[in-house]
Amino acid sequence: MNLVKSTGTFGFYTIISRLLGYLRDVLIAIFLGTNFLADAFFVAFRIPNTFRRLFAEGTFNSAFIPSYTSELVKSKSRSNKFANDVFNLLFLALFFLVLIVEVFMPIFVGLIAPGFVEDIRKFELATILTRITFPFLMFVSLSSFFGAILNSHNKFAAASAAPIILNIILIIILFFGRYLDDELIYYLSYGISFAGLLQLIFLYKFVKKYYVIDFDFKFQITNKVKIFFKKLLPSIFSSGVTQINILVGTIIASFQASAVSYLYYADRIYQINLAIAGIAIGVVVLPQLSRYVHQKKKRKISLIQNKALELSMFLSMPASVALVIGSEQIISALFGYGSFTEDSVLNSSKALYYFGLGLPAFALIKVFSTFFFANHDTKTPFYISLVSVLLNILISVYFFKEIGFIIIPIATTISSWFNSITLFIFLKNKDLFSFNKIFFIKFAKIVFVSIIMGFFFEYLILFFDNQLSYTFFLKSVYLILCVFLAIIFYLTLSYFIKAFNYNDIKIKY
Repeated sequence: MNLVKSTGTFGFYTIISRLLGYLRDVLIAIFLGTNFLADAFFVAFRIPNTFRRLFAEGTFNSAFIPSYTSELVKSKSRSNKFANDVFNLLFLALFFLVLIVEVFMPIFVGLIAPGFVEDIRKFELATILTRITFPFLMFVSLSSFFGAILNSHNKFAAASAAPIILNIILIIILFFGRYLDDELIYYLSYGISFAGLLQLIFLYKFVKKYYVIDFDFKFQITNKVKIFFKKLLPSIFSSGVTQINILVGTIIASFQASAVSYLYYADRIYQINLAIAGIAIGVVVLPQLSRYVHQKKKRKISLIQNKALELSMFLSMPASVALVIGSEQIISALFGYGSFTEDSVLNSSKALYYFGLGLPAFALIKVFSTFFFANHDTKTPFYISLVSVLLNILISVYFFKEIGFIIIPIATTISSWFNSITLFIFLKNKDLFSFNKIFFIKFAKIVFVSIIMGFFFEYLILFFDNQLSYTFFLKSVYLILCVFLAIIFYLTLSYFIKAFNYNDIKIKY
């Protein structure tokens, strides 16, 4: 496996998906803005979207791949037997979960958006929309199962491309937004579930080469299957702690008008970088790292861990600097059109600023958690993540009345840095990770180049100040130009001071 190339493959399709997601969100911002319809839709969309990220972006892999890989090393028949037992149990569990939640949806919406309860109109609308979108949970979870099998065989393209389907479907619907008016949110909700079904069919066509579904509800729950499901919940919680923190934030934000929307738009921006700097690297590293752990190849383990951490910092550090420096200009240029007012820009940019400070921590959580998962340890990151979420809730609830919704990204960032640092401490204590000699030199160079790039990016923003103002229609073009120039500057300087080596692209891990 080539780490940089495999990450590039996964990252390429993920970036395409994120860019289409951005186009989708621009259209949503134009037609819905941050009004009560937007709040209701984003609550309905947040649930399936959160589970999509929890399952599709490496979390399901964390529990499944180490166990599946261990069976695959022994024989293909044993890996197929294990996969089929997991699929049948997963299918039944998801089917009944969706059925139960659909029946008790008003209670469910009351739990995830308690601030809506007093607004009957908003609460009823959110309930209807969530009923429509909730089947997506089952489709995306089963899709993640297929994706995990493909990733286990070092096939990353199809699984990373699948989420593109959702964005294409929603964009097609949004192009008719002017004619659909208030009915738009219903069509979007149906589009979400329909896209989930298409995604499932799409992935099954690719996975048939390695696994064919065998529906057998008389299956036996073997010890290996029991161990997998015991690991699944902790891995969902620990690997998806950032998404859980955001979901917690949505629940608390529901008590303030438009706050859910402000957080949603800010979340969309930093997720673009996180998709590569944390999620892609974690997904790509896990199968090979699991094999090396099983084979006890310590030198290979150390090499791939250090290179994964280095690549994660190389991608997340400059993005964090850029988001902190240009948060307002970024939100304005990307979403500041139509119903998305200057006040919406200001509030969303405040949230983005604090999310930006936490971006390296979000990426580190993904990478460090992968090191635990490869060693079949899901409990340690689970307990650390549990404390992190409780810390997030404590800070958010305590200061919400005084500060308002902005405490949510602040609390998410603080708790995420706590999580990542604690994960690192436990990795060292358990002797599951050690730095090689070159890492600290590379890290110092990455920090240096990121800071210099930050000054250059700030200069560009000031230079194009008039063109990036809210009232300038082509502001997004100038933002793209600024980002492009900053990336070229960063890569060029990194090459000259050897913060990044071209030869890394060719190295097999």
